[in-house]
Amino acid sequence: MTLRLLRACALILPTLAAGPAFAHGVHTEGLGAGFAHPLLGLDHLVAMIAIGLWAAQSDFARAWALPAAFLGGMAAGIGLGLLTELPAWIEPGVAATVLVLGLVVALAVPMGATIALPLAAAFGLLHGAAHGGEIGGSVLPTALGMLAASAVLHAAGFAMGRVAAGRVAVLRVGGAAIAASGVALIIAAG
Repeated sequence: MTLRLLRACALILPTLAAGPAFAHGVHTEGLGAGFAHPLLGLDHLVAMIAIGLWAAQSDFARAWALPAAFLGGMAAGIGLGLLTELPAWIEPGVAATVLVLGLVVALAVPMGATIALPLAAAFGLLHGAAHGGEIGGSVLPTALGMLAASAVLHAAGFAMGRVAAGRVAVLRVGGAAIAASGVALIIAAG
């Protein structure tokens, strides 16, 4: 049991000790910069993994529906972010999605598809708007890169969730670490 606790702490502590990484600069470099963005920002990285973990925990007939809803919302959000000025609450809103996703995973919140899919799409909309508001020159390649990296992170989270299936403590600790990251991000954004 002590070894398990040490392993969990070894995974959680670096996440909490690191300063919040809002990788929200202007993205004008195209596909590569778009792909790198979700991998380099703590807010997007842990949210994308959390979506995959949540999908792995869900009892939907089609596990891909949750990540697909998020990506659809994200694509719409990117368009929205390109067309409108971002509200001041966008970063705290993105951080709040990280907190909520962490809690959903940690507590294995039972949720039917009629609630989970629109919620995932709404979270994707927020993340996409934050992304879209920062895209500079080459919009389409950058947006496609962001969506592709997000899908890869969803798949990674899903794989982790399937490997951890049946290990409730592992999923709870992982979800708690994501939620704690969300709290840190909310504090940093506020």
